[in-house]
Amino acid sequence: MENKIKYPALILCMMLSYSAIAQNVVDTTTIEKVTGMKGKSNKGEYKITVPQNDLNIEVDGFKIVPAMGLGTWIAFAPAKDGAMLMGDIVLTENDLKPVQQEVIKQGLGISAIHNHFVRNHPNVMYMHIDGAGSIASLAQKAKAILDKVKEVRGGDPSKGTASSEAVTNTLDTKKLDEIIGHTAEMSKGVYKYTIGRPDVKLIEHGMPVSTFLGFNTWAAFQGTPDKAVVAGDFTMLGNEVEPVIKTLIENGIEVVAVHNHMVHEQPRIFFLHYWGTGNAEQLARGLKAALDQTGKVQPAHKMNM
Repeated sequence: MENKIKYPALILCMMLSYSAIAQNVVDTTTIEKVTGMKGKSNKGEYKITVPQNDLNIEVDGFKIVPAMGLGTWIAFAPAKDGAMLMGDIVLTENDLKPVQQEVIKQGLGISAIHNHFVRNHPNVMYMHIDGAGSIASLAQKAKAILDKVKEVRGGDPSKGTASSEAVTNTLDTKKLDEIIGHTAEMSKGVYKYTIGRPDVKLIEHGMPVSTFLGFNTWAAFQGTPDKAVVAGDFTMLGNEVEPVIKTLIENGIEVVAVHNHMVHEQPRIFFLHYWGTGNAEQLARGLKAALDQTGKVQPAHKMNM
């Protein structure tokens, strides 16, 4: 027969992509093949992460490891006309210019550039990116950006050893859970809480943004009961920003950044990074007090006529 299929692999890839769209999930096979990386799936979404093991960073005597927020991630979610990409790229001061140039070259958007820490050496910045398109094109763009980081750094960050070792953690995690009202996960000595906002339906570019895509509050603890540190990120509606900042500061937790992660989101969301050192249970109580300032039912505003 003259009409034999000459490219069965291509046909199979197309069938997988069409099947993924029909099931409202992203085509993980294509992402893994293009990027050469394996990630994690969650309800049709997919995320690849790159721990920044090559960066040797300390803040106030505490070692910053990937679980403390030193990890690059890029996530893919199904969209009406293909997929949506969102990501957070960890950059040194030397990386910033060439990598942001690569992001623009790839046709993606930059929606935020900010810090997570203060008094950290070397300094690191976090750059949020977003975009939309086919899974194959977005995966290629993601690979180009991650490859640019490797090029500038002179190697794969995940292969480094500077921050790959576990840190000290002798905390009473059950007590922390009891105070905060959530459970966390332990990773190399870092006990990390990830807390979603089920009370808020967040939409970006017409698509929902989930906890998995970075719409969450997180808190990472390490250290000992008397000498601990907590670092993390708050997600807040506009009317929550002021009370959360006030509560954290009153409880001895330092606010180090307030910023956006997205541009076109509805409703408007603000993010806040914080850093606290001291007695672990006192830090947990301060964090809980700030958490209690979010998710409240707001009274209706009366208009003056």
